[in-house]
Amino acid sequence: MAGWDEGNVYYTDLGDGDGRPGRDGEGVTPGQARRKFADFLRNFRSEPTAEYPDGRLVYRDKLDQDTPPRDVTVLLDDIIAHDPELAKEVRNQPDIYIPCLEHAAVAVVESLRNEAGLNPQKDALVTGVGGSKDMFDKLEIQVHLVSDETPASVRSLNSAHVSKLVYIPGIVIAAAKAKTKATRLCLQCRSCRSLKYMDLKPGFGGMAQPPRRCEANGTNGAPIGAPGGTDCGLDPYVPMADKSKFCDVQTLKLQENPEDVPAGEMPRHMILHVERTMVQRITPGTRVKVMGVYTLSRGMGKAGGSKRGRDESSTISTPYIRVVGMTEESEGARGDAHFTDAEHTEFKAFAARPFKEVIGDIRSRIAPAIFGADDIKAAVASLLFSGSRKTTQDGAKLRGDVNVLLMGDPSTAKSQFLKFVEKTAPICVYTSGKGSSAAGLTASVVRDSDGGFMLEGGAMVLADGGCVCIDEFDKMRDEDRVAIHEAMEQQTISIAKAGITTVLNSRAAVLAAANPPSGRYDDLKTAQENIDLQTTILSRFDLIFIVRDERLYERDLAIADHVLGIHAGHGGEIGDDGSIVPVGQDKNPEAERQVKFLKRYVEYCRATCSPRLVPTSAKLLEDQYVRYRQEMRDRAKKGGAPAVPITVRQLEAITRVSESLAKMTLQKHVTEEHVQEALRLFEVSTIDAARSGVADMVVLTPEQREELMLVETQIKQKLAIGATASKRHLVEDLGRLGVNEWAVMRALMIMSQRGEIQERAEGRRVTRVH
Repeated sequence: MAGWDEGNVYYTDLGDGDGRPGRDGEGVTPGQARRKFADFLRNFRSEPTAEYPDGRLVYRDKLDQDTPPRDVTVLLDDIIAHDPELAKEVRNQPDIYIPCLEHAAVAVVESLRNEAGLNPQKDALVTGVGGSKDMFDKLEIQVHLVSDETPASVRSLNSAHVSKLVYIPGIVIAAAKAKTKATRLCLQCRSCRSLKYMDLKPGFGGMAQPPRRCEANGTNGAPIGAPGGTDCGLDPYVPMADKSKFCDVQTLKLQENPEDVPAGEMPRHMILHVERTMVQRITPGTRVKVMGVYTLSRGMGKAGGSKRGRDESSTISTPYIRVVGMTEESEGARGDAHFTDAEHTEFKAFAARPFKEVIGDIRSRIAPAIFGADDIKAAVASLLFSGSRKTTQDGAKLRGDVNVLLMGDPSTAKSQFLKFVEKTAPICVYTSGKGSSAAGLTASVVRDSDGGFMLEGGAMVLADGGCVCIDEFDKMRDEDRVAIHEAMEQQTISIAKAGITTVLNSRAAVLAAANPPSGRYDDLKTAQENIDLQTTILSRFDLIFIVRDERLYERDLAIADHVLGIHAGHGGEIGDDGSIVPVGQDKNPEAERQVKFLKRYVEYCRATCSPRLVPTSAKLLEDQYVRYRQEMRDRAKKGGAPAVPITVRQLEAITRVSESLAKMTLQKHVTEEHVQEALRLFEVSTIDAARSGVADMVVLTPEQREELMLVETQIKQKLAIGATASKRHLVEDLGRLGVNEWAVMRALMIMSQRGEIQERAEGRRVTRVH
């Protein structure tokens, strides 16, 4: 049965000819397969290029090295092009033919070295080892099988795929520590000291079952049981580690991609078994495409501790994938990195129009069901396209993702923007602030089945390369909100728990929605009181929008027409004559096409374009940043500290927004036009938030002014000069005297503007100055 590799598919070894291909002259036998694979590795040529007119000997060049490679990556599509019948056998019986491919790789290396030994032009050292038998007895080459085909879904795997080659995508959410497993076990008899070697199967099923009796001769040289022979006893074998052969193995946990999970269902998981050179190459949070053998594990299917567990395990098994190849998806082109010639032409024609026209078209495709909010739509577009990630000379990495915060009144479509981004972004994870913990957002350490610890990535890790939508951002606990500080700026998550110290990638943009503490934005409160978020988290948002529910007659009428038109037309459109154009209960195919185009265009821009600043654009940014800093400095001198600090992070934020605008038009350089639009967005968002607060001149009626003077007198009676009191206790004391809380807060605010009192401890305590 040499060459068989059942991979944990359990059946009897009786009748060793059953199932072997080529019994009736059909298929490819393992011997033929080895010869065909050797011919493929030696002679397969790539497509002709200018450098290689006849094509390049791809795999021969990989194997013909001074030092024999430990692994070689083989594209399944190349095997299909070389020999379709052989590729079909690899798909249907990978446990037989992949070892044949690895044996053929070793044979090709050996033959190439023998040829080199006869060639005097080769290096002397290489010539010396060209025909060394000992060297090739120890040489092993692992074949990593990959493919360019479209992968199948995790939930599409079923019993028909058992022992077949499968290709699936997903996110690695957990990685166990590496372990060592015997591939060839040496056993020695305690009595007669005879040796026995056992070849173990790969995967979880390679458990050694030593013979209960010694299979060698007796101690007197006679066979066991014959006259003069001596029985070695029951269970005489002990393992000899120094004479056994081992390999590294690791268990990974793969989760279905969030965008592939149907609504209302839980994401599916799959256990991966990797070995040899693939161990410790993938960290949790990495999106991968896995080529492997869909295998059954009898040991994993036991009903934990039940009396019927042993019986159930013989009929019910848990599937897992024994990985034979794994590719990490490159950022910017997740899921499908290939674009057709028609898409290339369409996208380039779309971006070749004037800048204003392209931006207006993209903005109209962002959440078309939401009326108005053009600036927010432009900011969401900047978040989807993102800026350019950079690496400095000292190795520090600068993020390119744009973080956006929507703060304001309820019923202003903040959550709808988040839902739209969840459906449109190539990679997106949606979560709510109240239902998210620090571990759920970053990463957690859990116990595996063996009692060890392993990492499981949270929302920020699973969204690596995409974006995270966090609703009800203000409802998060402070300790949970602090946990994402590192992820939002450095785009990494550092873990030091349970003996595991590592750094995970979280290269994701953050779109957050929040409400003021009082539920609505209060014009008579300062910006700090309305926003009520720490400056450490605010400075990490590139664009901060104060969304107001303005009460304007014309605007309310237009919004009412828009909303009623959507409801009356079941999501239809308003015609040119003002009539509703219904589309029935079915989905609008034109709207679906628009969303698909936007999603593909975002993938295309992120994959193919990485704009950079030019000197004139950098000078414009520099001058405007200094002007903003001077304005906020003057504002602070007058006693009105900005709610949003303007720091170097905001300069980088404008740069990222400028790069994202240039990326929308597939420009390699950021022009002044892009910078001016980015500055305009920054003005209407973050700068307006920093300037927001109570107007300098508050118009009060005589009755309101009299009420304020009365409340101020009562505050001064309660608070002596130089004394400090809790604002909450002050409001409660005056409330017992019949004073309205709103009037007390307004009086404290006006007294603070006049400099009569000072707020301390983030506004929780007040001190009377004079």
